[in-house]
Amino acid sequence: MSNGDIFVGEVIGTAILILFGAGVVAAVVLNYSKAKDAGWVVIAFGWGFGVMAGAYTAAPLSGGHLNPAVTLGIAVDTGEWDTVHVYVAGQMVGAMLGALLCWLVYYAQFEANAEEDISQPTLGIFSTTPAIRRPVANLVTEIIATMGLVLPILAFGLTEGLGESGTAILIVSFLVVGIGLSLGGPTGYAINPARDLGPRIVHALLPIPRKGTSDWGYAWVPVVGPLIGGALSGLVFNAAF
Repeated sequence: MSNGDIFVGEVIGTAILILFGAGVVAAVVLNYSKAKDAGWVVIAFGWGFGVMAGAYTAAPLSGGHLNPAVTLGIAVDTGEWDTVHVYVAGQMVGAMLGALLCWLVYYAQFEANAEEDISQPTLGIFSTTPAIRRPVANLVTEIIATMGLVLPILAFGLTEGLGESGTAILIVSFLVVGIGLSLGGPTGYAINPARDLGPRIVHALLPIPRKGTSDWGYAWVPVVGPLIGGALSGLVFNAAF
């Protein structure tokens, strides 16, 4: 894979991931959405389907990492670092593009925040926020949840035929659903630095009426936690397998 293919694949795949993921949250929480109050299970499956659509789309070009924590875990395991910066750059650009597309899809609902008396914070559509703000506990949650993602992804590579058949991507998609249902309650399961930071930047820049804070004081947790979890996954996998 060339650097150009990797970059384009990660941009497109991550944009699709965020469009679906942020889109399902917007559908569930925004006023005047037909999916209003559909619930956490819908959000978890929406993110899982976003992973599936994005990864299948990106796979022929880049392998479909879509996540700096996955890229880091693979690099730590294999010792191959030459393309890490290309993957991460594509993931960040794609995450920002996906957030922008989500805003365009739900433009009318975002604008409704400026009307009547229905103002509501919008950061949770784009990025994660903790249920209880305890940075150390939140960090540990993100580390463990990310290891629950990256370690199985690395292990799937040992099962002959999964990669060639494309089944591995489908399994990872359901893995993301499972993480959301089981481990997503405390922090909203960022488990992906680009997924959180890219849309947070877009949230800060977009002219969303009454959007509230972008919460930069918390922003380091869903970046540092997944990166630590990805690196630990690579180390554990390399030592154990």
